[in-house]
Amino acid sequence: MSEVITDARIRDTEERQRLLKERVLLIGQTLVELRDGLIQELTETKKIVVSLQSDTQRLKELTRNLAEQANNSARKEEVASIQRQMDMLRA
Repeated sequence: MSEVITDARIRDTEERQRLLKERVLLIGQTLVELRDGLIQELTETKKIVVSLQSDTQRLKELTRNLAEQANNSARKEEVASIQRQMDMLRA
């Protein structure tokens, strides 16, 4: 009788070990899939960040150019205004 109980306990222990092994394998597989997904997301995010940095740099340059053109335009208007005043004085 004790031999039957011992065999049953051994079978139960082996079954628990098998189930634990399956669970560990599933957890490991899930972790690998999650890691791969995260790596892919990080790669895409890095590409987006690089693109945004490039766009930001171009916008800075464009803003700088527009500011310079605005300053030059104001100077041209001032020169034209002075020219008109000079013309009025000569007449």
